[in-house]
Amino acid sequence: MYQNYNTMETALALQLDFTIPNDHEARLISRFVDSIPSEFLLEDTSHTGRPAFHPAMLLKMCLFAYSRTTFSGRKMERMNEESIPMKWLTGDTPVSYKTINTFRSSEHASKLIKYAFILFTTLLSDNGLIHEDALYIDGTKIQADANIYSFTWKKAIERYEANLNDNVSELYEELIQAKVNLALSEEVLKTSEGIEEIIVSLDEELVAVEAAITEEKMIPKGGSEHKRRRRILKKHRNKCKKDFLPRKQRYEEANATFDGRNSFSKTDTDATFMCMKEDPMKNRELKPGYNLQVASSNQFVIAYDIFSNPTDTRTFIPFLETIQTLDLFKYIAADAGYGSEENYEAVMDTFNKVPLIPYGMYHKEKGKAYRSNPKHRDNWDYNEIEDYYTDLDGVRFSFSHYSTRKDKNGFQREFKVYKADMEQQDDTRNLLAKTPKGAQRQTSVNYNWEYFKHHVKENLESDHGKEIYAQRKIDVETVFGRMKGVFGMRRTHVRGKQAVHNDIGIMLMSMNLTKLALEARRKAEAFQQNPVKNKNRNETIKFLIISLRFFYLRLVFSQPRLFIDRNLFYCSIPISCSTAHR
Repeated sequence: MYQNYNTMETALALQLDFTIPNDHEARLISRFVDSIPSEFLLEDTSHTGRPAFHPAMLLKMCLFAYSRTTFSGRKMERMNEESIPMKWLTGDTPVSYKTINTFRSSEHASKLIKYAFILFTTLLSDNGLIHEDALYIDGTKIQADANIYSFTWKKAIERYEANLNDNVSELYEELIQAKVNLALSEEVLKTSEGIEEIIVSLDEELVAVEAAITEEKMIPKGGSEHKRRRRILKKHRNKCKKDFLPRKQRYEEANATFDGRNSFSKTDTDATFMCMKEDPMKNRELKPGYNLQVASSNQFVIAYDIFSNPTDTRTFIPFLETIQTLDLFKYIAADAGYGSEENYEAVMDTFNKVPLIPYGMYHKEKGKAYRSNPKHRDNWDYNEIEDYYTDLDGVRFSFSHYSTRKDKNGFQREFKVYKADMEQQDDTRNLLAKTPKGAQRQTSVNYNWEYFKHHVKENLESDHGKEIYAQRKIDVETVFGRMKGVFGMRRTHVRGKQAVHNDIGIMLMSMNLTKLALEARRKAEAFQQNPVKNKNRNETIKFLIISLRFFYLRLVFSQPRLFIDRNLFYCSIPISCSTAHR
């Protein structure tokens, strides 16, 4: 016996709407996007032609498709034709893949994503879902949608351009000796404009030579001197026009594209070649990619940004400057890759936060080998009154002078230099006070750096600091694990910095909404099926379930009001059903 089966090809379809479960992720995505105010959601469009698709619908499509690990525009279009939740989100409106790709790469989508993260963070703060007022920051590399062999290296361009400049200078000297009317400076010769002026001068000289050849009534013995000159000038002009000028323009365009970087990809010029964590060949092969910086709390992504610089230390301050909701947090926790004097100074003085960021030698300084090493200045004795150091061998280092150093990024450091005294207590110490080459030993002390190190040690070794920093690996690393392992986003799907920024932002926001819906559903089911015997733990779980459900209800029944300050977007969400945004 079989159940009745009919493909319904000859039947009349009477289904007029699409329904999905009340706790489905699509409903949470829809309510969240609808909570964005119209003044931010809509943009000025043309008053003629076909009306544009509503940005809310397109944003809902992208968020839901990314939550289902669908990243292709064509697959999103097919998903809109076949998936009931997607049909419910779009109202069964057919949308082309071109429209989807254009939207998610647009500047308007970038603004919407930024507003969405501000709104989401404010909702988390209002419902007590931010962990210990701490912001956890870390970075990872995302491979770009570019050919791994389409590299352009800055050093190679500099070497080739230097050879080209030498060739142009040699040609210029030959033309001057050939009595061509030229007067160019050395700086102009190193530009494409200088080569263009050479071509113009050669064209003018050729016109004069052609006129001289026309006036010749008979060919002199040994051949025409003007014709020989014409051949040489044409040769030089073709060399400049077909070789020197295109190469120079190509090098100048590459130098403008570098923008402080050492490399870029020809496929995606905003991508930089850097080492990836996924290295199956174990040869540290460089691949085009972006440095993704993420700030999270309670495993929810608060903010993000992408950089072309592979070093986390130099991306820390620019990333903090882009976080609009930084005032909601008191502590900033990150790994030792962010520990530097410049970053500590910015966190404590500029942003007025408590850094929980170890420096590079933090863990090593705790070891027995470091504390017993006589070469480290931390193990020496210091006399504050007379301002001198004494090493473990008894060599005295007295203050000599002040020194200022500036790194390649322009950050300035102040040092006090201590030199070993010329006259020590005995001859043995006099020998120990000299270097192998016979110069007096010296050591430099950066007291600003020492102050920050001491302050960071106190924060990290306190009980509350240990608790927050221990949460860092659990918090932000989980975000990267979900993004790459669960959602399968190990490389970007679009090209260009703005498009990549939007692509990753949609992915991270869909992860936030999916996690929120999953957490609420999981905690509610676990509490109903397996009640906890412990009374305190029972009340804690009840409070968590109520908080998550309350957060969802505020998305469903509230209309946000965003007050724009000069530098900070502040979201205020009233609890009122009458202000629901339709």
